Amino acid sequence: MNEPIELLQFRYSPYNEKIRWALDYKGIAHTRRNLAPGPHVPVTRKLTGQTATPVLKIGGRAIAGSARIIGELEALKPSPALYPADATLKTRALAIEKRFDDDLMPRIRRAILMTIVHDGHYVSKVFGGGFLYGLLFPLVRGLVKKGNGITGPESAADGERAAQEAFDWVANETTATGYLAGSSFSVADLAVASHLATCVDPPHVDMQRPQPAPQKMNDWLARWRAHPGAAWVMRMYAKHRPQPLAT
Repeated sequence: MNEPIELLQFRYSPYNEKIRWALDYKGIAHTRRNLAPGPHVPVTRKLTGQTATPVLKIGGRAIAGSARIIGELEALKPSPALYPADATLKTRALAIEKRFDDDLMPRIRRAILMTIVHDGHYVSKVFGGGFLYGLLFPLVRGLVKKGNGITGPESAADGERAAQEAFDWVANETTATGYLAGSSFSVADLAVASHLATCVDPPHVDMQRPQPAPQKMNDWLARWRAHPGAAWVMRMYAKHRPQPLAT
């Protein structure tokens, strides 16, 4: 792998965490470039024709979408594998990743953003936007809310329902083997643990929130702290999340 690899990311984001984790898990050296929500739009649009992060640059190619990027990394460095070798388990793992990527996490994210979106300076600390970004955040607050489908208080209530569903499902599905697709770590576990880390705050440098946090955020974290699904997320981070390889 002689081509330079660069991750364009939001510093705090479960979709970006998926790729950080995959890169570190596979031992792939890379650099990271932090973007701030709102100002990131022209950067990602120029590279990929869309506005979401993560974007992974491999040499002259720019790849968007966390699921697609993990597929590219599997082809680039097949071992250690994130896709199960068994076809049935692979299908299950990818279906779990898609469910959390496309349904549960977007709903949970709305509830989480509602706990901090009122505090521009804290949002800036979370995403690494700097003091000026925090000062100007009220100008992009509406754009951030719109971009994440936040339409009012019901967005937070629906996000809480999605989090409850996710934690209950994880606790039940991991009873037999400790994992979500077979008896070993896979993309399913990586994706789900990355997403639910936003509700757990695991002790890993890449997913720890700045402190002190707004009381609404602390209340959100406290709500899930004793859930068995939260304990599972902590185990996945302790057993399978390497320290960053980024330079």
